[in-house]
Amino acid sequence: MAGEGTVLLEGVRLVFRNFSGRESDFNREGDRNFGVIIPDEKIANAMVADGWNIKTLKPSEEDKEEGIEEGPPWLPVKVGYGKGRPPSIYMCTQGGRKRTPLTEETVHELDWAEITNVDLMVRPYHYDVHGRQGISAYVQTMYVTIEEDPLRAKYEALDEEPA
Repeated sequence: MAGEGTVLLEGVRLVFRNFSGRESDFNREGDRNFGVIIPDEKIANAMVADGWNIKTLKPSEEDKEEGIEEGPPWLPVKVGYGKGRPPSIYMCTQGGRKRTPLTEETVHELDWAEITNVDLMVRPYHYDVHGRQGISAYVQTMYVTIEEDPLRAKYEALDEEPA
C-alpha cells in the first residue's frame, strides 16, 4: 500500500481493456477503464475490507474441470480525464529503451498493445450513491511495458525532429 489511501500494484495483468472509451454491453460511450488482476489474495482481501470494489472472474473451463469454482480477484479501474488531476500513464518498450507519455488522445494505443508488464498506482474515490457506498479506483500513475514492434522501432526515427 502507498500513501493517502493509494494502492501500488506491481507486475500485474490487465483485463477488459477499454482505454478508448468505446461503448459496449458493459460500458457507456466515453468511459475509459480496464480491470487489473490482483495477484495476491491477502491484498485483495484487505482491499475488500477497506471498501474497494473487488470482483471475481468467472473460472475458465479448464479451472472448472480441475474443481476450481471461482477465478482470480480483479479490480475495475477508471481512467479519468476532464475532472481533477489527469492520470500519468507511460508506455515503455521492453528493455527500457524508450518511455512515451500517453495522453487522452493517445492512451487508446494500450487497447491492442502486446503488454509484458504493468506497474500501477490507483487512487481511491469514495462514493455514496443511492445508499450504495464503496471505493472506485482511478489510475494515478501507470507504467506499461510493451513488446516492441520491430518495424515501428526501425522507422520511429523518421518521426523525430532533426537536431
